[in-house]
Amino acid sequence: MNLTNLQQKLIRAARSQPADERVPYAFEKRIMAHVKGRKNRKDQAGLDLLAVWGRGLWRTAISCVALVAVLTVTVFLLPATATAENSPDLSQDFENALLASVNQAETALP
Repeated sequence: MNLTNLQQKLIRAARSQPADERVPYAFEKRIMAHVKGRKNRKDQAGLDLLAVWGRGLWRTAISCVALVAVLTVTVFLLPATATAENSPDLSQDFENALLASVNQAETALP
């Protein structure tokens, strides 16, 4: 959108209307200063978006670190309720599952 054309259209539309006493003093000057200021800040819009994303990602990272810390403390402080007879050895089950195809290949060899 061309800001110069928009500015000219708005000025023509404003001049076609009769003056109203309810408009605050120098209102049009403040509006025009705001429009010109936006034109100057157009290059900074990408930086503002980057700052918003960065702030959100840092908040997410902090909450993830807090969650990991709470879970770590919970795991180490909770007493172990399972005994060696009741619970299977998960490391042994993992190794058996990982090497299952190798063990099948060895038994299939003549």
